[in-house]
Amino acid sequence: MIFSEVSVDDAEDAILAHTIRGDGWILKKGHRLAAEDCKVLSEAQIKTIFAAVLEEGDVGEDSAAQSVANGISGAGVSLSAAHTGRCNLFSDFDGVFRVNADAINRLNAVDESITIATLPDYANVRVGQTVGTVKIIPFAVDERVLSAATQSLGESAFAVSVETFQALSVVLINTTLPTLKESVVSKTTALTERRLQRLGATVEKVVTCDHKNSDIAESIHQARESGPDLILVVGASVTVDRRDVVPSGIVKAGGEIEYFGMPIDPGNLMLLAKHDKTPILVLPGCARSPKLNGIDWVLERLAARLPVTKNVISGLGVGGLLVDSPMRPMPRDEAVRGPDGEKTNDDIGAVVLAAGQSRRMGAVNKLLQPVNGIPLIRHTVEQVLASKVSSVVVVTGYESAEVESALSGLNISFVHNSEFDGGLSTSLVSGLAIVPQTCKGAVVCLGDMPGILSDHIDALVDQFDPDAGRSIGVPVHRGKRGNPILWARRFFDAMADVSGDVGARHLIGANADLVYKVEFDDTAVLTDLDTPEEWKRFREAEPS
Repeated sequence: MIFSEVSVDDAEDAILAHTIRGDGWILKKGHRLAAEDCKVLSEAQIKTIFAAVLEEGDVGEDSAAQSVANGISGAGVSLSAAHTGRCNLFSDFDGVFRVNADAINRLNAVDESITIATLPDYANVRVGQTVGTVKIIPFAVDERVLSAATQSLGESAFAVSVETFQALSVVLINTTLPTLKESVVSKTTALTERRLQRLGATVEKVVTCDHKNSDIAESIHQARESGPDLILVVGASVTVDRRDVVPSGIVKAGGEIEYFGMPIDPGNLMLLAKHDKTPILVLPGCARSPKLNGIDWVLERLAARLPVTKNVISGLGVGGLLVDSPMRPMPRDEAVRGPDGEKTNDDIGAVVLAAGQSRRMGAVNKLLQPVNGIPLIRHTVEQVLASKVSSVVVVTGYESAEVESALSGLNISFVHNSEFDGGLSTSLVSGLAIVPQTCKGAVVCLGDMPGILSDHIDALVDQFDPDAGRSIGVPVHRGKRGNPILWARRFFDAMADVSGDVGARHLIGANADLVYKVEFDDTAVLTDLDTPEEWKRFREAEPS
């Protein structure tokens, strides 16, 4: 490939090295010039351009990116069409991402023109999530380099793939002590069920027994009667030794302790055992918290039918420090005190926009129309409150008194937008301004989406991870973008600068590498009700 100044008369098929703008037209950097483009340049009195001209043996950036992506992709991975030298790799389903690091490193070392970036090995991924990207740096690659890249993969069975989560039946055993509140047990059970549901696993049975080894042994025998794929034990007191109460109960039942301890923090005090071929996990105290901890990593591998052995667990230390806050208690302190259940500064807030004038509805305020027997806005806010968000701000404007009355008795904050006739952006600015400073992000919800449920919001919250580049959560249905959207706090200032009625949608395109998409089977994320005709169709479809 040769970069040089080229006469416009000879520029057909040359690749522009710089963007060129004219009166009502633009030819962007990287654009391959066609005959009509050269004509436009000539008519603009442009005689020469600086461009790249491909030589024999050069492979264009898009073709090269597609070729490399095809070469590394295994089962469970789909590819985007290559554009500007980039081809993205997506997960075909919920599961565990696998990457052959040696193969990727060899390929990246072949030539500086070819780069591949992926998620880490064993990452939990959702359907449609980006798991890797191939980027060709120059406009073209020598075919010999491309061939060397392919050969560098050698006989690797795969470079990247996704192992899907499979149905997993679970029996949960809770042990109790007189000092343990019943509410703690019930909350832990509900949290564990949600944790497993995200992996396609189901708690088929819950057993409660005293925190005694004989009772635990009997409960394990009882659990095995239903033939579960996995037994989980949550002790009333955290296990601190192989000879503690819970492991001794497992041994008494005829089980075998395979490994105690795990080089992941939080999660150190997990115990791996088995009874015949049924794996048993004794959960650490941090499993009573919804925050990411070591048990999530182990459950993900089990749900994907990947091996979990003592060698696997002992090898999790590098990258196993999941928190680095000096305010987190030491493990022994946590074992004595138990989790306090309080939320941390990782909390996500919510802003519900309810200030609009419903102009397309005529004299009717759509937010006050009944859905399931209650005003639409109350239906929306109750679903938001039922989700994992830590606080809810409702922005009012038009008919604010009526909207506030419809929301009476709910644990929410109100902010009035006196400039509501200035469009959605004014409400966005008003709401974000009072999101608690402890929140790392906020879900922005429209008040007029009757199908949105707490599960939709929870799915966005579960995958939110700014440290891993997942900073803007966007729900999609069959590739079409919807609402609500979860925004990291880093975007609040930029969102405060928006104007009119378009919100902050432009920030999604401008920060595409920080966007994670959550696919939903239903159309709720696309459905809002703006007109009498839309309400009529909704009423006709609404269950009686």
